[in-house]
Amino acid sequence: MASSAADKFGDVIGMFEPYQVLDCRFRDLVLANVRLRKLSGGHLWTEGPVWFPAHQCLLFSDIPNQRIYRWMCDGSVNVFRDRSDFANGNTVDRLGRLITCQHGTRSVTRTEHNGEITTLVAEFQGNRLNSPNDVIAKTDGTIWFTDPTYGILSDYEGYKATPEQEYNNVFCLDPETGIVTSVARDFTQPNGLAFSNDEKLLYIAESGSSHDDKIPSVIRVYDVTGENRLENGRDFARIDDGLPDGLRVDCYGNIWCSAKDGVHCFAADGTLLGKIFVPETVSNLTFGGARGNELLITATTSLYAIHVNSHVMFR
Repeated sequence: MASSAADKFGDVIGMFEPYQVLDCRFRDLVLANVRLRKLSGGHLWTEGPVWFPAHQCLLFSDIPNQRIYRWMCDGSVNVFRDRSDFANGNTVDRLGRLITCQHGTRSVTRTEHNGEITTLVAEFQGNRLNSPNDVIAKTDGTIWFTDPTYGILSDYEGYKATPEQEYNNVFCLDPETGIVTSVARDFTQPNGLAFSNDEKLLYIAESGSSHDDKIPSVIRVYDVTGENRLENGRDFARIDDGLPDGLRVDCYGNIWCSAKDGVHCFAADGTLLGKIFVPETVSNLTFGGARGNELLITATTSLYAIHVNSHVMFR
């Protein structure tokens, strides 16, 4: 049974020292007088955090338990959606609607303002998707998502099945026309993704080392063309502990990425600036909180938070 925070501030993780500063620039991004807080625990595998500024709440998935939870700024945690079809990644579209990747239905859905759920895409070129994983929205209204095979590898995070797609793609979906386009297929297991603030770059996590040690644990970056195509793919940064999963770009262009030992922060030039240590393997993260300066972290069985000296650009 998931537990909520003891009070509105959450449970401070003892004397746990959260930071490792590797570059002096990181000191300007963190706050020496704050500590990591545990907001909720007792889950199986937390993922897909998304902040709703209009409602001042965070939604996050517990994939094996088939639930989407809601954390409020007063510290309360409740079930937003039960029987979520193994929901994983979530985002908000430009009209404030929830977009969700569902392993169980192997689809990307949209929750309408009246609560109805619309399937946006479930197949590509006549074959079922693998298991949509992470998702983001671009300012032009397009929806971008990754489609690795994690949700069909076993019955734990979905339903075991044989892949029908030739590649593990990164897709771009135009929800107005329903046209879905493969924009990258050179990944073993594409995972988290995030645009630069000007949307001229797309960062994508390669998490294939989860099942093959020979696959490098890297974040790749691509140039985004005016036609929503990707070009000039190259390695941006390597994760030195575990593998990259979810990631976010802050208002300064820094990339904050999940890892086994916590959250790694990279400058736009690829330099590892520092780390925020978390006592559980981190799956994903987002910025939120009442002033937008809280890093909200999903990590294995729990949800954590820590205030930082940064935020994201809400568009």
